[in-house]
Amino acid sequence: MDAQLIVLIAGLVLLAAIVGSLIFLRGYSGKYTYDTKDGTRPRASEGEGNTLGVTFKGRFRLLTLGIGAMLSALVARLWSMQMVSSDYYESLSTQNQTRTVMTSAPRGRILDRNGVALVTNRPSLAVTAYRDLADDTVLVRHLSNVLGIPYVAALRNIQDNTEGAQARHTIASDVRRSTIAYVQEHAADFAGVLVDERTERQYPYGTLAAHVLGYTGTVTQEQLQAQEEAGDDDPNRITYSSGDVVGQAGVEYEYESLLQGIKGEQVVTVDATGNVTGQNSSVEPRAGSDIRLTLDLTIQKACEDGLAHAIEIAKNSGYENAGAGACVCLDCTNGDILGMASLPTFDPSVFVGGVSSEVWSELNSEEGGTPLLNRAINGQYMSASTIKVLSALAGLEYGIYSSSRTTVCTGFWTGNGEANGKKCWLETGHGTMNLRSGIANSCDPVFYDIGRDFFYNDANPEGLQEMFRRWGLGSVTGVDLPSEAEGRVPDAAWKESYFSDWPADQRAWNAGDMTNIAIGQGDILVTPLQMACVYAGVAMGGVEYTPHIFYSAVGRDGEGDAYRYNGTGSKERLTAHINSEEDLALVRGGIHDVIYTTDTSLASHFTNLPVEVYGKSGTGERTDEDEYAWFCAYAPADDPKYVVAAVLEQGGGGSATASRCIRDVLGAIYQTPDTSSDSGNSAVR
Repeated sequence: MDAQLIVLIAGLVLLAAIVGSLIFLRGYSGKYTYDTKDGTRPRASEGEGNTLGVTFKGRFRLLTLGIGAMLSALVARLWSMQMVSSDYYESLSTQNQTRTVMTSAPRGRILDRNGVALVTNRPSLAVTAYRDLADDTVLVRHLSNVLGIPYVAALRNIQDNTEGAQARHTIASDVRRSTIAYVQEHAADFAGVLVDERTERQYPYGTLAAHVLGYTGTVTQEQLQAQEEAGDDDPNRITYSSGDVVGQAGVEYEYESLLQGIKGEQVVTVDATGNVTGQNSSVEPRAGSDIRLTLDLTIQKACEDGLAHAIEIAKNSGYENAGAGACVCLDCTNGDILGMASLPTFDPSVFVGGVSSEVWSELNSEEGGTPLLNRAINGQYMSASTIKVLSALAGLEYGIYSSSRTTVCTGFWTGNGEANGKKCWLETGHGTMNLRSGIANSCDPVFYDIGRDFFYNDANPEGLQEMFRRWGLGSVTGVDLPSEAEGRVPDAAWKESYFSDWPADQRAWNAGDMTNIAIGQGDILVTPLQMACVYAGVAMGGVEYTPHIFYSAVGRDGEGDAYRYNGTGSKERLTAHINSEEDLALVRGGIHDVIYTTDTSLASHFTNLPVEVYGKSGTGERTDEDEYAWFCAYAPADDPKYVVAAVLEQGGGGSATASRCIRDVLGAIYQTPDTSSDSGNSAVR
C-alpha cells in the first residue's frame, strides 16, 4: 500500500479515537453514586470538593489531551513528510542510492593548415572494475596473471580512487585484443571485470613538431589547487577532477579549452558501503573541437630536416659539440608560423598513459640537451651580428654614423683606448668600410664606432637600446604558445640592479658594454622567434605581425572554420618607426650583399632559387664554448612573404652552417633543392 495512503488512514483513525475519548469523558459524571441496596437516595460519592475522583478525572482529561496533541504533532509531521515534502525526501533517498560518474570525452584533433592530421585519437581497450573487486583475492590474482602485471599493481589500481570512488577503476590500459577476447570468453571466471573502449593520443608523424604540439598528462595536484583558488567566476571554464587527462605543453596546453571535450555522465546505484550495484541512465560524452594550425607540413619537415642538416655540416667541420638549435619560418604578411623546429626533440607519445620518472629526468637533463625546451621561443641567445641591421638604423637615425662615414678596419679596434682594444672577427682587417659594406662584411669596428659614439652622445646615450626595443626586443612577441622568454636589452639601470653586489665602479655602464651590444654580444639576449620578427619588420617596412600558431577552430560538421585567429587571421604587433626610406634601403642593400656579393661560397647556394633572398649571418661567442651560428633571411626580396631564422648552439660560423638550414627551408618552399657542392667555409661571419 502507498505510504501516503497509510499515513492518511492512520491520521483519520487517530482523530476518531481522540474525538471518541473526549465524548466519553464529557458524558461521564463522577459527582454522585446511587445506593441500590438501601434505596435510591443519592449521596455524594467523594464529595464536591477536591476529592480523589475529581482529581483523577481532571488528570485523565489532561493526559488524554497531551497524548492527543503529541499524536497530532506526529501525524502532522508524517503528513508533511509524506504528503507535502514527499518529492523532496524521495529525491534525497534517490541521491543516497545513486552516484553520477563522469566519463571522459575524446580530445579534438590537431591539423596543419591544409587539414593534414598531426595529432589524432586511436581506440584503446582498457580493463576496468569497480573497487569492490579488490575483496576477491583469487579473482584479482587470476586477472593479474592474464594481464601480465604484478598482483600488487593490479590491486593498487583497483583501489586507486583518483578516477572517483564510484567510477570504474582502470586496471590496465592498451590491453591486447587477444587478452580482451580471453577475458570475455571466460566471463564467468571474471565476474565484475569490465572492458572499456577509450581513446588515446596518437602522433602519426612521430616527433614532428613535438615542441609545438606539446603533450597531455594527468591533471596535477597543483593544477587542481589553482582551479579551486580561481573559483567559479568564469562560467565557461572547464572543471577538472583527479585523474583527468589535460594538455600539459604546447598547443595541447594553450588550446585546452577547445581540444577538451564535454564529459559524459553515467548514473550508477550504490549500496550502503558505496559499492556500485547497478547502472541507470547515461549521457554520452562530446568530443572536443578539431583545430587547424598555421603550420604547413612540408615547411615543418623542411625546418626540422634543415636544422639537422646544418648540425651535421657543423659536426663535419669540426664542431663536435653541435647538436642543439632552432629554426622558425614565418609568413611576414600576417604572422602565421609555417614551421618551428627545436633540437634535441622528443616523442610526445611517451606521455600517453603516463611517463616514468626516469624518462622525465632524461627529457629535462642538461646532459641530454634538455629535449623538452622549445629553443625557438624559450632559448635565449646572444643575437650576434644579426642585430647589426638595427644598430645601423639607430646610427643613421640619431646621426651617430651617416651613410657617408667610413671606418678603417685593421683587424684590431682601439676606439676605447689601446688597453681596451677589440678584435674584428677578420683579424687581417677589412680595410676601409662604410655602413653598407660594414653590414655586408659584418665588419665589427664599424659597429664598435656606433656603440662607442652612442655612449658618449649626451642627447641619446641609450638610443641603441631604444631602437632594439622599438623593434620588439626585450619583450615577448605574444606568440600563442606557453613559456615564451622575453629576452633582454641591457642598459645602465639593468646593470646597476643585476650586479648589485659588485663594487660601484664595476657595475657602472661603460663604453665597452655599448660596443658589445652593438654587435650582438655582451649581455643582450634574444630568441630565434624575436629575430624572425625583426627581419619580418625589415621586410615589411617596420610592420610586425604577432606570430601565432593557431589558424582556426574547425566547425562541428567538419566543414569550414568556426573561428579564425583574432577573428581576422592576423593581429598587428607593432610598427617600428623608420627615420627614412633611404635608411631602410641602405640596410636592405647590405643584407642583399651578404648573400650575393661578399662571398662566392655562400652565394653559390642561393643563386639557383627562383627568387632573390636578403639575409644576414651571425657568429656568437660564449665563454668556454664553441661559436654559435646564426642566419636570418627573407624572400622574395621584392615582395616579401617568407622569413626564416635559425641558430645552432656551438655550430660554428653562421654563413657556413646556419645558412644551409635557411637554404633547405626556402628550397622546400620553392621546390628548388640546393645543388651547390661548395662546402667551403664562407668568409662572412
